[in-house]
Amino acid sequence: MSAQDSVMPVWRSLLFVPANNRRFLEKVHTRGADAVIVDLEDSVPAGEKRSARDHLAVAVAQVTQSGADMLVRINQPLRLAVRDLEAAIIPGVRALVVPKVESGAALQALADVITDLELERKLPVGGIAMIAQIESPNALPRLDEIAAISRVIGMSLGTEDLCAEMGMEPNADTLLMPSQAVVFAACRNGVIPYGFVDSISDYSDPERFAATIERARRLGFRGALAVHPKQVVVMNAGFMPSEKQVQEAKEIVESFQAHEKKGEAVFSLNGKMIDKPVVERAVRLLSQLQERG
Repeated sequence: MSAQDSVMPVWRSLLFVPANNRRFLEKVHTRGADAVIVDLEDSVPAGEKRSARDHLAVAVAQVTQSGADMLVRINQPLRLAVRDLEAAIIPGVRALVVPKVESGAALQALADVITDLELERKLPVGGIAMIAQIESPNALPRLDEIAAISRVIGMSLGTEDLCAEMGMEPNADTLLMPSQAVVFAACRNGVIPYGFVDSISDYSDPERFAATIERARRLGFRGALAVHPKQVVVMNAGFMPSEKQVQEAKEIVESFQAHEKKGEAVFSLNGKMIDKPVVERAVRLLSQLQERG
């Protein structure tokens, strides 16, 4: 069974925490994030990566005790990635976040190692999914082949790394095109787009950040990666439809059902023309609400 064949998770907020910070790991379950990404990559110095890997089995119980899912971000290059996989393919880890993905072939090579480890450790084959981080312009023409790897359930744009490589400022203008490319490829391949169109590191203005997350939801993103607990609350609210939007969606669906019985596929509601695409959008919005229980 592939990860894409299983039930897709509903993660509005995915909070990074350094794998070597024991104090943060002990408290992260109180932050309200839907998922916690225990990071072995950028936030862990080279000299502490081994002890951070060794602590993952303990971290599972700490991170998941209040219901959050635990993910692990591994390193690149391959030599470090394989060491990380040896430590991270354990019960309780829901998915791996793979940075600097540039091709489907490279991602498939890691997926094959995961399969070997699952078989060796008698874990369900395909049970540990992957989220691909797109952090290089080289990856942009290959988004579809990356999203098509069977373990991939989501894609996210690594805004800081991408902009650094391209000599751009990470802002709403420069990131719009690559962000939309990720959303389009994710939708074409049935995986979840994560992200927002701005720098991930700026959480200083809550109102501005809330507007950024609302825009991300309108653009098709379903959740986002967070680097600070302050971002989690905004994401959890922003990636859910408002009460007004829910009520409008219910009215659209109910009116459609009534008109359909009369043989009418197109009708007017509150000054707007309602047809099949509008109804489908309303159904998706209500389905998202149901997924959160």
